[in-house]
Amino acid sequence: MNTLSFSGEVKKELCRAPLQKKCCALAESCGVLLYAGGFTASEVRIMTESEDFAQRLPKLFQKAFSVAFDVIPEDSASGKFIFRIESHDKLARIWQALGYELSQHYALHVNFALLEEEHCRASFLRGAFLAGGSVTDPRKRYHLELATSHLQVGRETEALLRDMNFEPKNVLRGGNSVTYFKHSANIEDLLTLFGAPSAAMEIMAAKVEKSMRNTVNRRVNCDAANLDKSVAASQSQVEALTRLTDSGVLKTLSAELQEVAVARLLQPELSLSELAETFDPPLTKSCLNHRMRKLMQLAKEK
Repeated sequence: MNTLSFSGEVKKELCRAPLQKKCCALAESCGVLLYAGGFTASEVRIMTESEDFAQRLPKLFQKAFSVAFDVIPEDSASGKFIFRIESHDKLARIWQALGYELSQHYALHVNFALLEEEHCRASFLRGAFLAGGSVTDPRKRYHLELATSHLQVGRETEALLRDMNFEPKNVLRGGNSVTYFKHSANIEDLLTLFGAPSAAMEIMAAKVEKSMRNTVNRRVNCDAANLDKSVAASQSQVEALTRLTDSGVLKTLSAELQEVAVARLLQPELSLSELAETFDPPLTKSCLNHRMRKLMQLAKEK
């Protein structure tokens, strides 16, 4: 059994949206047809790899247009489901319902009269995503796109999204108009609007996980850097104190300075704070640091 991609999981969730209102079914069907890549005056051809979308399509078209597909895939041996409508009467009914003239051959466009209500806009975008959309696994990167072969549709969908306070970008790729998003917040809001709040939550969770991981990495790197500094300082102190010992200067110093020198030479692995705790009574870090600076200065003068 193949594991669904993140896009597949999103489409599975979207297909659970109920088909209640005819106006929303019509808007969703419009999004499907304009983004399916096979919508002409002579044919409707929809191909998908999503089993959930394949199960939704016949119900959707029945609700929107009261038509059945002429060709329905019998199995998914190839991994692809292909639906066709070639009947002139059915095509005429679909074109008329979408506000197009079947007898006129012109560039297809978004019929905004079908999208006056917010829920119809959401349905249109859901259909566009089901037929021509994809979204990247948020654990890898943030990217959602809608691709259509109808360039005017791509421009108008971008305008629709901007009117809905989204910030899409558009690019031509392989003859297709691709409207895309790379900001996680936009993608979360868009998926929620489509009808995939669980997928939106996954993106939020992935973002939190990345943030926590980055915070941990920064702390580890900071700790490592501090440890390197501590080791370097200890090594420098040990070298200086060894010179004072070998030269006989150390035994001429005060008991407090000698005590500090011996403690450091015996415990070079400890940080200054840890070394201060080994004295009886314990020294403050400031006091130990002051005495150590005196010893280092003496060694430098030697």
